[in-house]
Amino acid sequence: MGIASVVNAYPGMQAAAEQTADSTLERINILPQPFPIALVDFTDLIGEPVNFEQYKGKVVVINLWATWCPPCVRELPALNRLHQTLDAEHFALLPISIDAEAVTIVQPFLESLGLATFNSYFDPQQQLRDVFPLDTIPATFILNEQGELVAYVRSYVDWDDKNVITFLEQFRQNTKKAQ
Repeated sequence: MGIASVVNAYPGMQAAAEQTADSTLERINILPQPFPIALVDFTDLIGEPVNFEQYKGKVVVINLWATWCPPCVRELPALNRLHQTLDAEHFALLPISIDAEAVTIVQPFLESLGLATFNSYFDPQQQLRDVFPLDTIPATFILNEQGELVAYVRSYVDWDDKNVITFLEQFRQNTKKAQ
């Protein structure tokens, strides 16, 4: 493997190449070493600021999406099911809408999809572009328990895949599986 250009802050800043894989989990790029990220605020439904520091100690799955993005919308029901199966003590799922009018349109949109209880966060000014590339969505970024970027995918993922939990477990420092 060649050394990546230092023009990009971390692997993944460049446009994603089309890939074919048996499992969409194979699309997820695991970084060779954890990458520290800047703490940038986004908001919850009532407009309170949130940032990734609050989730240290957990593996965090960040999914950037928008109502106008068909692959994002396709992914939402599976993300909702994933959220229901994740152990909240060790994992956090943070879907973050980048819709400009997020606070007014996202909740009614989710309700129209039958996802009224799906909890989305918001980044209408797209401040997270200082941390993650937002040119391709859906995009999912995975942080380890120290809040460092360890994996990303800039494409749709089937979060109903039976291997998702096992895949995410690898980013937990205190988990050693005996098999």
